[in-house]
Amino acid sequence: MKKFNGYDDAKKAAESIGRLPVGAYICKIMNVKFVEGENGNSDRIDVMFDIAEGDYKDFFKKQYDANTSEDKKWKGKKSVYVPKDDGSEKDGWTKNTFAKWTTNLEKSNPGYSWDWDENKWKNKSIGIVFGETGTVFEGKQITFTEPRFPVCIDDVRAGSAPVAKFVAKNGYVENNGSTDTSFINVPDGSEEEIPF
Repeated sequence: MKKFNGYDDAKKAAESIGRLPVGAYICKIMNVKFVEGENGNSDRIDVMFDIAEGDYKDFFKKQYDANTSEDKKWKGKKSVYVPKDDGSEKDGWTKNTFAKWTTNLEKSNPGYSWDWDENKWKNKSIGIVFGETGTVFEGKQITFTEPRFPVCIDDVRAGSAPVAKFVAKNGYVENNGSTDTSFINVPDGSEEEIPF
């Protein structure tokens, strides 16, 4: 295969970005989009953001700029679901989650008060806690960091933001930090036959 133009630059960019570590970050909301729910799904507000301070400032912009695929997408995104107001247990959880976003936006932006206009979230600051998730993709176990929940930026600066727990999805099995499931643990001194 012949080396294509721009490979070295693309490789450098991909290596320099890496993976966002688990933790709390001060973020700036770059854009918001209200999306009406279809087929019985809740409406939602898609919040696009980037890291605003610290060693990982502009993380998602750098990641986006380094991506050379035609269908690249902004990865700094979190969907905030709008309650259906149907009285269900799930709706109660959605109301609490929605209120966490509005409350932490108010706390993080002095003078701002939630007035039912999500477009005013644009250019606001908010703390976002990122956690690690494990999933199975195309038969392989992978882990990645994703945004979990909002916090006040003062909590991020003070180092008092809560830590997100590890989440396993789609049959992911934790095995002491290794995602290689091709080995099994056999206790020392075991008399049983090894199954291979």
